[in-house]
Amino acid sequence: MIPRARRLAVPLTGALLATGVAGAIPTASWAATGAATAIAAAQAAPGDVTVEAAPQTPDKAAAFWSPQRLRAATDYTEELGTSVKGFGRAGAAIPDGKAGTVPPIGAGTGGAGGSGTISKQVNLPRTVGRVFFTLPGRNPLDPKSWKYCSGTSVQGRYRNVVATAGHCVYDPATSRFYDNWVFVPSYWDGDQAREGKAPYGIYPAKWFQVHDDFVAREDYDYDYAFVNVSSGFTLTPRKDRGVTRYARTPAGRLGDNVGGQGFTWNRSPKVTVFAFGYPAGPHPDGDRPFTGRTMKWCYGRSAPMPAVPKHDIQEHLGIACGMTSGSGGGPWLMGYKSATRMGYLNGISSVAWDSDGNNRYDKISSPYFNGETYDVYKVADNRWTP
Repeated sequence: MIPRARRLAVPLTGALLATGVAGAIPTASWAATGAATAIAAAQAAPGDVTVEAAPQTPDKAAAFWSPQRLRAATDYTEELGTSVKGFGRAGAAIPDGKAGTVPPIGAGTGGAGGSGTISKQVNLPRTVGRVFFTLPGRNPLDPKSWKYCSGTSVQGRYRNVVATAGHCVYDPATSRFYDNWVFVPSYWDGDQAREGKAPYGIYPAKWFQVHDDFVAREDYDYDYAFVNVSSGFTLTPRKDRGVTRYARTPAGRLGDNVGGQGFTWNRSPKVTVFAFGYPAGPHPDGDRPFTGRTMKWCYGRSAPMPAVPKHDIQEHLGIACGMTSGSGGGPWLMGYKSATRMGYLNGISSVAWDSDGNNRYDKISSPYFNGETYDVYKVADNRWTP
């Protein structure tokens, strides 16, 4: 990708970052070492990376989400209007340097998942799940404020990185980061109101890393984010005088529990990928084939997409896929192996396309991952969280 002229940067100051980290770090020496590393990484962040502390402490965000609230959350991307109708001349995505790769960690075994647009059986990745948040400036107790996107655990030095879309951490409608942000890998929505399943725990956000051009200009060529989450917890139901309450039990680090996908950038724009996510929104014709209750997937070969001035898109890649909103933020995994459930993150679902104008989404697109994407990832990769 040919770098664009630098736009307005909105980085957090080093002093504020230091204060935010110190307030949440235990006194143990190993934690102090991690804190120093986190502060140094924040202060050394490139000028095109926005770093923002989560608005709530991890404890407060964790306390907000009960299974009932998880189950009641609805997808947000449909409301944001991240879709395109029609199809023009395809553009080009150009590497801005040498290709790079970070290997995955961990592996999963057993079980087969459902398909998205083809009938092949695939073992679903444990790393993929839903991200949940409440809308900034809204009453968090109003169910209309409970929203979700998709995301995945990705390899990081401290086993604490979640990759998702920029619009799944930062609200273009209010120019603010979301509240009460948590990640639930392998989320499953049960049949009862209380069954918002979190089989590997719930992981609250501590730090957001986003490209400046998404924050400053809502430029969807940079619609990706890397989030550092704190150690997770599981919810255990207990009866208290006939009322079900949920006790939180520590679950440890995200990457230790589900592994982390690899990461790669500056690859060919024409590669074969699996795209995973939790679609729930309707097609333009109103048909709603997905519920968002379980993970779905698509499989295809990527290719450059046309420019879209509405979203400032110039260098997106697309694949044939009928997933709808809710799948936004879900990973595109190159070299995915069903036996290990691991591959290399090479894209993030960003925009749904009705390319032939028949009121049905038939493609999804992702920003092209280049060296600037790696710059954002690298800040998250080096950030410790408790």
